[in-house]
Amino acid sequence: MTALPTNQLEAFWLPFTPNREFKRNPRIVARAEGMHYFDLEGRKILDAAAGLWCANAGHCREPIVKAIQEAAATLDFAPTFQFGHPKVFEAAAKIAALAPGDLDHVFFTNSGSESTDTAVKLAVAYHRVKGEGTRTRVIGRERAYHGVGMAGISAGGIVNNKKWFNALAFQADHLPATYNRKEQHWSKGLPEWGAHLADELEKLIALHDASTIAAVIVEPVAGSTGVLPPPVGYLQRLREITAKHGILLIFDEVITGFGRVGAAFAAERFSVTPDLLTFAKGVTSGAAPMGGVLVDKKIYDAFMTGPDHAIDMFHGYTYSGHPLAAAAACATLDLYRDEGLFARARDLEKAFERGVHALRGKPHVADIRNVGLAAAFDLDPIDGAPGKRGFELMKTLFFEKDVMVRVAGDTIAFSPPLIATEGDLDEIFGRVAEALGAAA
Repeated sequence: MTALPTNQLEAFWLPFTPNREFKRNPRIVARAEGMHYFDLEGRKILDAAAGLWCANAGHCREPIVKAIQEAAATLDFAPTFQFGHPKVFEAAAKIAALAPGDLDHVFFTNSGSESTDTAVKLAVAYHRVKGEGTRTRVIGRERAYHGVGMAGISAGGIVNNKKWFNALAFQADHLPATYNRKEQHWSKGLPEWGAHLADELEKLIALHDASTIAAVIVEPVAGSTGVLPPPVGYLQRLREITAKHGILLIFDEVITGFGRVGAAFAAERFSVTPDLLTFAKGVTSGAAPMGGVLVDKKIYDAFMTGPDHAIDMFHGYTYSGHPLAAAAACATLDLYRDEGLFARARDLEKAFERGVHALRGKPHVADIRNVGLAAAFDLDPIDGAPGKRGFELMKTLFFEKDVMVRVAGDTIAFSPPLIATEGDLDEIFGRVAEALGAAA
């Protein structure tokens, strides 16, 4: 079969996609292996986005596939309400062992969006358990993406994700975004300018009073908005301010976790330990839906009171720690360890940086940013049609240059699997350069 029947296309409402345009000329992948996707005709497409920031170990890796197959044949489902199964405890222990500080406990979810909702609920409930029930406000950041649950769109800072649902949002305020093109133009790695932006948190605390604020949530590297690395010293300053005022600090590491910045977590790379840390995507290399929240021991212990028969936290999901996902996570984490993929990502960082910054000077490229194996460049928008230039370049790369990238408006983002070689990176950026030249 070389195409899907039109009547099969119509039923599925694709998320974050212009559906009418897609269904006129669909971008379909049918198979994957290693660094590549394959379309219905077998055309090989180089994956420069790790699927959706998630296939960090590459696609269809045999140890992960085998683990899922064995789990499906052994234990298809088991509840984690009042019961458990071996793999979920093994997965939690492996994840906690990678985390810094006292992030010793894992609450499993099924996605990054659920992880955000969970982390925010845990933060608010923690303060209530401590007798500080007035702490209900969350501070996010402009341009932030924390998924599409109500906590995510409340604390998030991407306008199109918020504007239709503001009536449903809860109390939240926002720090300024850390990106300033004038001050950070063409920066490589962490920009030197911008640490002072963390001090805006003191103004928000003065406005609302610390006694009303439960948590601050930030992505250590803002991903979906276009890869915005934190300024030098910025995260450290946020940690100092939150600690001073008894406010919990939540790191959203759904994108940065599991090797994307050359360490298990950005918290390790940047030497800042939050109170809660959300993850998803790379925990199973995208092979099965799984997310979670790493929780500091002091937060977990605060709930471990009361009668032995009483539930300590009224929250959870039917598929929290699903047997297939837990098996996939265990196999994925072993693969990261056995192949040294986090260190490999760190070793590739300079070659990756050279490759993406070689696009400077190409037609319409307005700025470039990178950290770890994540990078993005902004395109000058077409007058009166914001986002169109980026959208057209994404399609050109897929159909004509056999490369899959991530597009967000007029920004093109890269997050290749950690198994990439320098040759793969040269191929990716060479094809992008050709496409930019052709679009001039």
